[in-house]
Amino acid sequence: MFAIGVPAEGDDEPRIGLTPETVKKLVNHGAKVSVRSGAGMRSHFSDADYEAAGAKIAKTDAEAVADADVVFTVRRPSAALVKSMKKGAALIGMVDPFSDADALNGLAKAGIALFAMELMPRITRAQSMDVLSSQSNLAGYKAVLDAAAAFDRALPMMMTAAGTVPAARVFVMGAGVAGLQAIATARRLGAIVTATDVRPAAKEQVESLGAKFIAVEDEEFKQAETSGGYAKEMSDTYKKKQADLVAEHVKNQDIVITTALIPGRPAPKLISKAMIESMRPGSIVVDMAAERGGNTEMTKPGAIAEHKGVRIMGELNLAGSVPVNASSLYARNLLAFLDPMIDKEKKALAINWDDDLVKGTLVARDGSIVNAMIAERLGASAGAAKPAKAAAKPGVKPAPNGGKDATKTNGAKKRIPKGEGK
Repeated sequence: MFAIGVPAEGDDEPRIGLTPETVKKLVNHGAKVSVRSGAGMRSHFSDADYEAAGAKIAKTDAEAVADADVVFTVRRPSAALVKSMKKGAALIGMVDPFSDADALNGLAKAGIALFAMELMPRITRAQSMDVLSSQSNLAGYKAVLDAAAAFDRALPMMMTAAGTVPAARVFVMGAGVAGLQAIATARRLGAIVTATDVRPAAKEQVESLGAKFIAVEDEEFKQAETSGGYAKEMSDTYKKKQADLVAEHVKNQDIVITTALIPGRPAPKLISKAMIESMRPGSIVVDMAAERGGNTEMTKPGAIAEHKGVRIMGELNLAGSVPVNASSLYARNLLAFLDPMIDKEKKALAINWDDDLVKGTLVARDGSIVNAMIAERLGASAGAAKPAKAAAKPGVKPAPNGGKDATKTNGAKKRIPKGEGK
């Protein structure tokens, strides 16, 4: 038998990494599950629900994780919580491995096996474990709902005896998982939707949802993606033409939703102050990259900024504002990841450290940072121990939150799998 512990998340995180549904499945696999009292309440899962599924309710976080072989979290846990874990235990969650190097190195030195679900390899076998996709999908949906709620006019066209109400115009920048869901949701609400993306392959996806694709579609654009799914660096001339096209297009939009986020780096600036000033008063911008500084020059992370009548919404946890669904999907992602590590016959934990998914997501083990990419990115500031055999530097992967649409950086080729730009 093996033990799983789930602590409560911080005040700013309503999601949880375990639901009564996944508790039942884990118990059937031989797990002993302990959940901190009240940990699921913000996702509307009561202690009684967990107990009925077979979990034990712990009075404190320390009690919930003390004997656990595996700890599920949503966010990176505190150093105090990790100290309550036994050495060698596995901690699985969205641990934001590209930020706060000192804290991450501190967790590594605690002797736990630290897994970052954001680093999940983009392969078919891992689709059911992809937390970026599951959470980005909800975030894209919620971005449109928040914009519609703040917008002081109706989204669909309405024909009445008193006259016609025109449909709102929505522009989505980035057609990854979050962007495509935003497009679909805005279309369902009756808006006229346009979208843009750095990948030519995104055009078909955008148009399949009933939106119009906006881009300078010259010969250079048509060859901007290789047969292997790589986004090529565009010329300065093309970038200028595309920027001018977007700036002119934004002037006539009622709602703009930006989704560009690159892990471990500041979000690229897509909307300038001048572009915001060109929009009509009452227009809305939803910046889904606020957690990394934002895609606009006027975003205030965690707040709503207003400039000349245009509101820029910088909410930090859009997926978390749909906590019931977000927790349910996230818990299934974690279960799918852990399931192959369970010996069903012996009902025991049996992690294959050579498995591609384990190696791809493992950040730290035995007191050191073992992920070559993370060690390289954070080693200088954190003094993180580098692995004895460094792996070749991978391309930058599209990012969390929201699954936002990663863009080309530093002039190097970066692989963006077709149809998977997040």
